[in-house]
Amino acid sequence: MNYQPTVLVIDDDPDNFDVIETLLSHERYLLNYASSGIKALDRLDTSAPDLILLDVMMPDMNGIEVCRRIKTNPTRRHIPIIMVTALSSKEDLARCLDTGADDFLSKPVNGIELRARIRSLLRIKQQYDALQASLQIRQDMSNMIVHDLRNPLTSIMLSCEMLKLTDLAEVQQKKIKQIGIASKHLESLIDSLLIMAKLEAGQMLLNLSEVDLVEMAEMVISDLQPMATQRRIQLIANLPTCQKFIKLDSSLFRRVFDNLLMNAIKFSPKDSQVIVEIDYPSHVDAIIRVIDRGTGVSQDLKQSIFEKYAVGSLFPDVKQTGLGLAFCKMAVEAQGGTIYISDNEPKGSIFTVEVDRSHPIQYCDHLVQNC
Repeated sequence: MNYQPTVLVIDDDPDNFDVIETLLSHERYLLNYASSGIKALDRLDTSAPDLILLDVMMPDMNGIEVCRRIKTNPTRRHIPIIMVTALSSKEDLARCLDTGADDFLSKPVNGIELRARIRSLLRIKQQYDALQASLQIRQDMSNMIVHDLRNPLTSIMLSCEMLKLTDLAEVQQKKIKQIGIASKHLESLIDSLLIMAKLEAGQMLLNLSEVDLVEMAEMVISDLQPMATQRRIQLIANLPTCQKFIKLDSSLFRRVFDNLLMNAIKFSPKDSQVIVEIDYPSHVDAIIRVIDRGTGVSQDLKQSIFEKYAVGSLFPDVKQTGLGLAFCKMAVEAQGGTIYISDNEPKGSIFTVEVDRSHPIQYCDHLVQNC
């Protein structure tokens, strides 16, 4: 059975729909009709057409506002919209395009022009759908491969632990320790990739509990102290003495702490300081700052540093995957928080996380909270 594209006509005058239906009578389209913008938006909640023909001049909600609402919705913005208008001034037509409309037709509608415009936009829509399907397949395969890496990695880690108990020479024991450290790093990377995939798909289960951020910060600093000592970095904790509990996913937020502090240590020059600060201001639940005196981040990179695979300045002795900060952003926003970067004058960066549990979850529309 051949696929029939669906066209939604939004117009307050049913006679105009009859005209469109007549002009497209020989085309293999499934035509649907909505008599107002509000009814059309309600319909889009349950079914998405392949293309929309949208009248501009309608009561209650005009076509420009309907177009704006459709195009600002991430799940609908890919639907091509042709504005049908009696307006003729360039300013009015520019307003239609500024709201995200893909094309426009002037009234009275010409049949040849209508059919040509629809065919053109449907071709683009089909190409977009094919690309999205291809990207989804690649993403699913990547997630499957990452997940399957767990089994051989577990075997490697178990073998390392067993070899530590054997009577090996000091040099061999040192190599076993290096393999163990590298395996744990790889395990952390795999976990981050899997969590990011769940966050993006809206399938992450948040295990919320009462968390003491000060206690968490002290544990992270203690765990990373050997790494800081090796690089001759002094870790300084400016933490409040009062105790406050915030409802968070402890495991997820701990990984955010680990990533931010580890990054600060890796990119700081030797014999410098990394500062961890926590404040409990009145306008949010908590503010966490990780402050370093590294090379800093340029203004251009500040706009992209939290995107997947984005990296800042390259360092010859530092491995960079471009996933750590992307993970932090997803994990923080999944719990209703925000993360951003600013300059540490005269040199360095300040990574700030604001935790505000009064805000709704921002990142995943279908994120499940297990309270």
